[in-house]
Amino acid sequence: MPKKKSVQVETWHHDKDWSAAHRDHMTIGQRVADAVATGMGSWTFIIVQSLFVVAWMILNVVEVVSHRWDPYPFILLNLLFSTQAAYAAPIIMMSQNRSAERDRFQANADFKTNVDSKTDIENVQRQLSRIEDEKLDRILTLLTDGDSGKLDAVLGLLRAQEGPSPVAGS
Repeated sequence: MPKKKSVQVETWHHDKDWSAAHRDHMTIGQRVADAVATGMGSWTFIIVQSLFVVAWMILNVVEVVSHRWDPYPFILLNLLFSTQAAYAAPIIMMSQNRSAERDRFQANADFKTNVDSKTDIENVQRQLSRIEDEKLDRILTLLTDGDSGKLDAVLGLLRAQEGPSPVAGS
């Protein structure tokens, strides 16, 4: 079996999304399988195939041409459908397997992003907590010094940061 090519997060994370990187590494067979799966999974395919079947049946039931090549019960048409299904099923499964691989990769990338975000948020929370502790230490220092002028200035700053008191307007 040929060795699978894998795209690492670090190689694509900053340049382009994983789908674009994945498309760059697809073989011709993989591209064909995806195109077949996309085509066969469309309403256009269903409508065209239905029209083909109706035309086939009409041409073989009503003797439009000089001789019917597949009279009722349409054994040749049944053989064509069986052959189509025999080839389509593995091709569609190849495309689905590749889609599942993309989904797993994307889930892993999302998990890594979530872990990084959680770490960043925890760092910001620690920094905010440290800043809060420093403010409280300064306030306690001012209170223990007994300088009422500094204490009034600090309380004024705190009130200014909090905004107008809802009780004051009553």
